[in-house]
Amino acid sequence: MSAAADDKPHVPVLIDAILDAVAPVQGVWLDGTFGAGGYTRALLDAGADKVIAVDRDPLAFEMAADWARDYGDRIEMVEGTFSDLDDYGTDLDGVVLDLGVSSMQLDLAERGFSFMRNGPLDMRMSQKGRSAADIVNEADEGELADIIYLYGEERASRRIARAIVAARPLTQTLELAKVVENCLPRPKPNQSHPATRTFQALRIAVNNEYGELAEGLAASERALKAGGQLAVVTFHSVEDRMVKRFLQHRSGGIANANRFAPEIEDVEAGFRVDKRKAIVADEDEVRTNPRSRSAKLRVAVRTQGAAKPVDPRDLGMPMKKDRR
Repeated sequence: MSAAADDKPHVPVLIDAILDAVAPVQGVWLDGTFGAGGYTRALLDAGADKVIAVDRDPLAFEMAADWARDYGDRIEMVEGTFSDLDDYGTDLDGVVLDLGVSSMQLDLAERGFSFMRNGPLDMRMSQKGRSAADIVNEADEGELADIIYLYGEERASRRIARAIVAARPLTQTLELAKVVENCLPRPKPNQSHPATRTFQALRIAVNNEYGELAEGLAASERALKAGGQLAVVTFHSVEDRMVKRFLQHRSGGIANANRFAPEIEDVEAGFRVDKRKAIVADEDEVRTNPRSRSAKLRVAVRTQGAAKPVDPRDLGMPMKKDRR
C-alpha cells in the first residue's frame, strides 16, 4: 500500500481491467488525462517506475499536491494537452487516456460543466480561450445546430439552436438547461436529462475534444517504444469509433476509410491489437460505479513500424461545415 492510499482517492473506471491487460506494469508511463489522479496512482502502485501526468486543467495539479509528494520524483506533472504528449515523453512503456469528464470538474459549479448546478457557462478545461457562453451567444443558428447535432448526436438540434438564439443572451448553466428542457419532451424514468446531449456538444466544441483525440492517438504512436502499450477508455460512441478505426488503420485491419482520398500504400503496422473487441465493465463495477456502464477500453501494443499520420476523416471524426 502506498503512503497516499489512506487519502481514499476515487476509483477510476476500468482500472482493474487496464492493469490486467497491460501487466506487468513497469518502466515509464504517461497518463494523458490526469484528472483526479486515479490512473496515475494505480500505475505507480502497480510497479511503474515513473508516470508523466498530463492535464490541461491547472486545478488538477493543485488538488493533487498533497498526495503527489508521497511519490517523489516517480511522478512528473505537466500542464498541457495529450495531443502534444510526445513533447513530454518519448520511448515510453505505456500511455493511458481516460476520455471522460473529470468528476472534479463536474462537481465545481463555477466551472460551468454541469446542467444540475448553476454557474457561469464556461466549460473550458484549460480555463483559457473561447467559453461555452461565447459559442452560445455568438454563433449563428446554423453553427449551433451543427455543433449540437455532430458533437451531441441530438436529433432536435435545429429546434434547440433556434430556441437558444431566441433566448440570448445566456450566461448561466441553468438558464441554458431550461431553454433546452423546454424544447424536448419530459424524460421518462431512468432517461437522461434533456440537456445532456447539448451540454456534451458544447463541452466538446469548447475543448476541441475530437481534434485532441485524433492528434493524441497519433502522438502516442510517436511516443511509445516498441512493445509499449496504449490503453484508451472512452465513454460514448463517437470517441470509441475514432479509437477503433485508428487502431484498425495502424494495425493493418482496414484500408483507407475516406473514399474520396487517394489510395494509401501498404505500410508496416504501428500497433498490434490482440483483442479486437472493446473491454467493458463487469456487473460488480457497474453496480459500485454507475459511470462505468458506458465505458469501453481498447488496448494495443506498439510495434517497430514507423509512426504515420492519420487523416481524422478516416477515423470517423465529425466535421463541421465551413460556413464562411
